[in-house]
Amino acid sequence: MALDADILLDRRRLKKSVFRWRVVAAVAILAVILIGLAGTGLNQGMFGSLGPRIVEIDIEGVITEDQYLLDALADVEKDPDVVGVILHINSPGGTMVGGETLFEALRRIGETRPIVAEMGTVAASGGYMAAIAADHIVAHRGTITGSIGVIFQSMNFNGTLEKLGVEPLTVKSGPLKAVPNPFEPTDDAARSAMQSLISDMFNVFVGMVADRRDLQIDTVKTLADGRVYTGQQALANGLIDEIGGRREALRWLEDKAGVTSEADIVPLEIEYPDDGLMSNLLKGSLGKVLTSEGLKLDGLLTVWQPQ
Repeated sequence: MALDADILLDRRRLKKSVFRWRVVAAVAILAVILIGLAGTGLNQGMFGSLGPRIVEIDIEGVITEDQYLLDALADVEKDPDVVGVILHINSPGGTMVGGETLFEALRRIGETRPIVAEMGTVAASGGYMAAIAADHIVAHRGTITGSIGVIFQSMNFNGTLEKLGVEPLTVKSGPLKAVPNPFEPTDDAARSAMQSLISDMFNVFVGMVADRRDLQIDTVKTLADGRVYTGQQALANGLIDEIGGRREALRWLEDKAGVTSEADIVPLEIEYPDDGLMSNLLKGSLGKVLTSEGLKLDGLLTVWQPQ
């Protein structure tokens, strides 16, 4: 009987020990989860505000439609603790729709808090479109910007095919279907149709610049002949507001926009699918460089010398 009592006592002790370790493990797991959520701001609803923050957003490389970036910007839009945004731009532009959706997402944020853009080496075409979403634009003297315009590019292999004795055959429902076609000459009707698309989107771009920079349409059209400008030239033409860099951008947020100097400065976190480190790198700006994404752009482009 004594032996049975000892066995029973040992079992009770073991159960208590296992229970304690389970509690410790559960607390440790919860702590890890909370630390992870702290970086994303998702735990604010449970534990209150993390305090005022300035979010830094980097726009680098070729601009295309990036739903993960747009989702991250939507989170910033809904976050009441974000008191300001610094937009770093180093981009030659990209697709018209990519630039347009980025501009619209930034403007939704800008309706309730100030945005300042800091241009890097290049902020041209679609990169400039992103910049004008800001309330104040800062650029270095040597920054390349401007290139306000829209382009559509194609190639024609008709002459080469004739030399090779190859005659392509195309059957289509109408004369303007699939034009321009690289396997047939581009006639005046096709050129006119494409020019209509370009002109329509060009007027949209010009209107955006005129509205955001408080310039007359005719003034913008004079500047929008496709050329690029240095930061100094852009300042003289009213396309930017100040020569400087990140320090000047922060100073504007504090001195002109009234953002508290006690606000933490945090980078925008974009949650790409967890497909591995290399996959995520290839989805970002590094991948745009390594895979020469500029060479694969489709549709109407607002870009200056994509690499």
